[in-house]
Amino acid sequence: MTFVHPSACVEPGAILNADVEIGPFCHVGADAKLGEGVKLLSHVVVAGATEIGARTRIFPFASIGHEPQDLKYRGEPTRLKIGADCLIREGVTINPGTVGGGGETIVGDDCAFLANSHVGHDCRLGRGVILSNNVMLAGHCRVEDFAIFGGGAAAHQFARIGAHAFVGGLTGVTDDLIPYGVAIGNRAKLGGINVVGMKRRGFAAEEIQAVRRAYRQLFAPQGALKARVEQVAQDFADVEAVQQIVAFLREGGDRAVTIPRERGEEAA
Repeated sequence: MTFVHPSACVEPGAILNADVEIGPFCHVGADAKLGEGVKLLSHVVVAGATEIGARTRIFPFASIGHEPQDLKYRGEPTRLKIGADCLIREGVTINPGTVGGGGETIVGDDCAFLANSHVGHDCRLGRGVILSNNVMLAGHCRVEDFAIFGGGAAAHQFARIGAHAFVGGLTGVTDDLIPYGVAIGNRAKLGGINVVGMKRRGFAAEEIQAVRRAYRQLFAPQGALKARVEQVAQDFADVEAVQQIVAFLREGGDRAVTIPRERGEEAA
């Protein structure tokens, strides 16, 4: 059964599916759509054309769907879509898209946003992404499945963070981070492969070792990166995780690629 606290404000037009719970002093805008079992604990604001997936829980003082922090924004209709089973803790801000960025911010299922983290306009987040406390994603970032950010980390606008990557606490990521990579430092440098994360996700030891060998080959000091990518694609043709890294590098983006502090550095 849907429950709305008497002190909450739900504007006419808002769509509340079954078993939604809206706690004290929440405000839900007219264009919002809350999926089955969504819970707004208290003092939560859901604004704009925002869709929140089933069973997502949102904690006090989160601001979801308010207009993007883009000085070019002039009130154009844009959207925010958040997946199912997400956890959004205190003080989190997630902005919708802008016309120049495609008009939509998208967050996948099973993501966790810890206190005071921020997702900027036009970001695309995959499944199982974790932003620890005070993490900041600038506009247009792309974060692939199961990437994790340590506390206080930040990503530059248009940066791509590959699947299963790990960004250390207080790290500033200014360039693209390959899948399974570990980024550390004031201006992020590669510190190896996210072996701990791969083990937790059940990757076989043989596949982890293959990814480590591919990493060393990709970031060896000899030759051009493009040539090394093609060689790795051939040498590890049957290793899915390596092919994921290859695809990421071939696709390219608006930023350069994060590399080790020393080009000859080996994987940790």
